[in-house]
Formats: sequence, structure tokens, C-alpha cells
Amino acid sequence: MAATYEAKNVLITGAAGFIASHVAILFAKKYPHYKVVVVDKLDYCANLNNLKSVAGLLNFKFVKGDIGSADLMTYVLRTEEIDTVMHFAAQTHVDNSFGNSFEFTENNIRGTHVLLEAVKTLGTIKRFLHVSTDEVYGESSYELNEANVESASLLEPTNPYSATKAGAEMLVMAYGRSYNLPYIITRGNNVYGPHQYPEKAIPKFIMLARNGAQIPLHGDGQATRSYMHVADAASAFDTILHKGTLMGVYNIGAHEERTVLSVAQDIGSSLGLDVSKTITYVPDRMFNDRRYFIDCSKLLALGWAQKVSWEEGLKETIAWYTKHDEKSGYWGNLSGALVAHPTGGKPSAAGEVYQNLEDMMAAGDAEAAGNAGAGTGTGGEKKPIFLVYGRTGWIGGMLGKLLTEQGHMWCYGMARLQDRAGVQDDIKRSRCTHVMCAAGITGRPNVDWCEENKVEVIRANVIGILTLADVAHLAGVHVTNFATGCIYEYDASHSIGGAGFTEDEAPNFTGSFYSETKSYMEVMLRHYPNVMQLRVRMPIDGNLQNPRNFITKIANYPKVVNIPNSMTVLDEMVPMAIDGAIRGLTGAYNWTNPGAISHNECLELYRDFLHHDFTWDNFTVEEQAKVIKAGRSNNTMCEKKLRAAFPGVLSIREAIIKYVMEPNKAAGTRADIKREIAPKA
Repeated sequence: MAATYEAKNVLITGAAGFIASHVAILFAKKYPHYKVVVVDKLDYCANLNNLKSVAGLLNFKFVKGDIGSADLMTYVLRTEEIDTVMHFAAQTHVDNSFGNSFEFTENNIRGTHVLLEAVKTLGTIKRFLHVSTDEVYGESSYELNEANVESASLLEPTNPYSATKAGAEMLVMAYGRSYNLPYIITRGNNVYGPHQYPEKAIPKFIMLARNGAQIPLHGDGQATRSYMHVADAASAFDTILHKGTLMGVYNIGAHEERTVLSVAQDIGSSLGLDVSKTITYVPDRMFNDRRYFIDCSKLLALGWAQKVSWEEGLKETIAWYTKHDEKSGYWGNLSGALVAHPTGGKPSAAGEVYQNLEDMMAAGDAEAAGNAGAGTGTGGEKKPIFLVYGRTGWIGGMLGKLLTEQGHMWCYGMARLQDRAGVQDDIKRSRCTHVMCAAGITGRPNVDWCEENKVEVIRANVIGILTLADVAHLAGVHVTNFATGCIYEYDASHSIGGAGFTEDEAPNFTGSFYSETKSYMEVMLRHYPNVMQLRVRMPIDGNLQNPRNFITKIANYPKVVNIPNSMTVLDEMVPMAIDGAIRGLTGAYNWTNPGAISHNECLELYRDFLHHDFTWDNFTVEEQAKVIKAGRSNNTMCEKKLRAAFPGVLSIREAIIKYVMEPNKAAGTRADIKREIAPKA
């Protein structure tokens, strides 16, 4: 199996519609490091309400527009730096295609062609997932009972809708052959669940039956389909995008088949109705495929599995449409949808069918405020909402994982910190109560880089952090800033083994430009009452494959200095940072595990627990200075303030053993050592 694909900036077309809205929600929440950009022209069957749950996420962006506009699509692809396209946008209702077939050609074929041409012109797309349908295979035979296989079955569409989808597929494949478009095509069964526009059978049947109207069945009701819940469908698209083979086709289907009649009967029974009186038969479509039967073994081989049973999925769907019925304001005018044979009209909007995210979010704010004002209780504390900066960094990644595990509402910030307007927009959209900032420049592979790139360092470490603190202060938002303790060096008053530097003492180390910018920020941020400043030093975590892990880093050096230092075990200290933020702690904290430990003591622990034949050599600070550009800070930091706030914090040696040595020993893992290990003397 090919390596798992990693996207950065994903464009999802048609994402205000049914299936694509669920995919957009899944991606925006599951992959907070992805930017999810959706384009939808908001045709009659699209609905921005479908995207309300992610409207405030900063990695989500909505663009109202038509994929048939070449200029728009080129602009979006280029300005959003799109590397991945998931193309869902299409007209999909078979009944409509009989009455308005030119609209299907315009949207499904021409729209796809315009998008393909924009992608070809840009030349930077790494994966193009084109969403098609199992209906391109045409009608399956009951007698032969053979499933359509992606590579062996002819395309024999039987209606204008499926013909346009087959035509769009041919264009995608042609661009793959002619222009090396890295495509994947999917062909899916019938999907049902929340957000589906009620012109489709299941939501239509539910709404009509609940209102005491009869359920209209086409023909004899014996047309057979496989029905998949939309959560399973979204999961399948996730799997195929990340694990599928390029230039391939994947069928997406449910396990079991059922007739449309049995679906209507199940809905009637679930609502406690007399099924015999609930169903009526109406003339069939001009042509109605009796069965679609597809083979999904390729998808199953990727590790995907259907999880939602028909009974469970139908129960959830009925409950959702009961809450979001035609009187709820969710849909607008459904007069053209709840009929036996919709013909693709353009019903006028009514209710809360929004045309942009801003109006929808503003309405949500007003509703929330009204609900809060109507409360009669004393009211509890507002639940924290976290905005995290540093999404591609080490600590930023840990924060995202921990906040998710702890069940907090959170999102990554998208603005560069020096962009004041962008930070203001991030805070406004996210509605955050707390900012966790792990962004900034430390230099790669080390702080020596900062000596040659001083303007960039100032822009990120000084201007950016001050901008964030100021904007958050004006908005009444708490800020936790991950800073550094590399602003001190041993001196006459703070010797090795002596008193540690307290939070109130002025920085005294200016040996590197990186530390110089951090020292300046220490002085400035003391004046902001909303900021908790966490001084991290020589960070360590349990992942010894991480080259930035201090133990892994020094284990790869043939020679190290041997000086006691305060250090931070992130596995313990990052969760404490979240707790401190929720508690509203402010001011500077020496965010290092109590005590000091030398380079040799770290490597001795590594050797004794994990790598018994490991060896290293020492050299002096003077010898080290000859091979580095910037000086290195060595110090011990006072632990009193930290222990007062977090009495249970482990000493540095205890924390290294608990979070690093013991877990890696149990797992049989050790550091990724690139250098040759000299034999023991």
C-alpha cells in the first residue's frame, strides 16, 4: 500500500450540499492543520446551515461562487495555495435531469471541465478526487447477480444525470492521460442522513409521513438500492483521499440492498403509522434502473469499514428531520421538493437560508445571547474556547492533541502574528476565551540560524508576540505564551548548585540574538495583565524519534558540554499549561521541572535504560564556542513559584524517568542516532 497522503490546503467544491458538507466538517475538525476551502454557488439544494458547525473554525473558509467561472476558480486555487481538490459539485437528482437536462450538462460536464482546466494551468495540484456515481454503470442484472467492478465493467448510463457524470469522468481520465492530472475517481451508492435536501427519497418520505401525507412510490416500489449513512460515506472519502492509489477508481457501497418500498415501510413503522395507509403508488420515471450492484473490495482493502447500521442510521435521520422540518426555518421553501416528481425548479428562499457565513454567525450570536438572557438560573462559568498558534510546531501539535483529548473547543489560528488585522479576525471568528501561543522562531537546526536572519526573528518573536498580546488584551482574552528560559546564564550570584534565577530577575544573557529578542519580550509582556509567560528550557518528551528532543539532540553529538541546567519535560508541563490557562494564571513562570540535570546525567539515564553500549565524549565550553555561531545559555531556574501553583510537579530526573525512559524501555525503542557510536574503552 502506498504511503498515506498528507494534504495542506484542500478545496472542496459543492460543500454546502449534502455529502460534501459532511466531508468538509470531518476534514476541518479531524485535520486542524489542513486549510479547508469550500466553494459553492448556493443553488436551491445547497444550504449554508449545513456548515454552521465549522463556520467559526479558522482553518475553514467559504467562497460563494460557481465552478463554471474560470477566473474565480483560478483565483481561488492560486491565492489559497490549494494542493488538493475534492470535486463534489454537481446536479444529482435523476428526476430533475429528465425535466432540465441542459442544467446537468452545464454543471456536471462544463463545470468539471472548467475546474480541470484551472487545475492544469496552475500545475500544483497533488491530488484531484472526482466524485462520481455508481449510476454510470447503468442497471445491474438480478439474474446474473454480478457486481460492477471498477476495472472490468462498461459504463452504460441510462438517464441524463448519469450520462453527464460519465462524461465528466471521461474528462478527468483524459486530463490524467494528457496532462498527468493526479486523479482518483469514486463511484458511490445511495447515501442518506442529515443535510440531504428533501427532494431525495428518504428525507422526503420522513417529512411527508410526519405531516400525515402519503409517501409516493415510483412504479411498483421494487427498485433496489444500497443505502449508506453519510458518516460512512464521509469516512470513505477520507480513506480514499489519503490512502487511495492515483489514477484509480474506487466504488463506495453499503453491505445490504433494500427496495424503495421496504424503505418507505421502515420509515412508516418507525413513526408509528399504518404502513398500508401511508404509501401510495405513482407513475414511474421515464426510465428507472431496477438495481445498482457494485463491488467495493478495493475500498475495503484500504482499511475502510462500514460502521452505521441501517436501523441506527434511519433512527438518527428521522430524529434529525423531525427537528429540522419544513417549519424550522432551516430549508426555506420546500414546495418544489416534497412532490412525487421534482422537476428542478428554483424555489424562492424563506426562513434562515443564508448567503454568507457572516450573516449566519451573527444570527447565531443573537440567538445565543437571547437564550442566555432568558435563563433564570445564576448561570455557570463560560466554557473555555482555545485559539492555538503554532500549528506546525512541536508544542503546538501537542496542544492540539491534548485539547482534543480533554474535550475542549479549540482551533488553530491562521493569521501570521505580525498581521494585526488577521489576529483580530482569528479572535473574532473563533470566539476564543484563551489563546495558547507556541509560535515563533527558534532557528533550524538550532539558534545559530537566527544570527543570519535577524529581521525575520524580530518580526516573529517581537512584533508578532506583542501584537497578539495587545489584540487579545483589548478583546479580554487570556494569553498563554510559551517563551524561553534561555535568558539567563550562571553568574556570581547564581552559581552552579546555588540559587536559581527567579521570575522577577532581569535577564542577563545576551550571547545569542534569539535570546536577546526573548529577553526584550520578557520586559514588555510584564505590563500585560492578560498574559501568562511560560519559560521553557531544553525541551524533552517521550518521542525519542523527534530530532528536536533535547536528549535525542545531544545523543547525536559526538561531544557535549557537561553543565547542570533546568529543563522541561513537555509531557508533564504542557498539560499543566492548559490547566494554568483555565485557572487564569498570569505573569512569568519558570516552566521547567524542579531541579537541574547535566548533559552527562541525561545521557547516563539514556544509556542505562535504553542503550547499554552508548558512548559519548565531553568538551569544554571554550571548545564548544569554536564550533557554534551563537553562545548557549546555561542556568538553573528557581522552582518556588511553580511549586506553589502546581505542588505535584515532578523533579526533572523523576519526570525524565517517568515520561521518557520507562515508556521507551517498555516499548523497546530508543533515540534515532545518526552518528557512529564509539566502542567502550
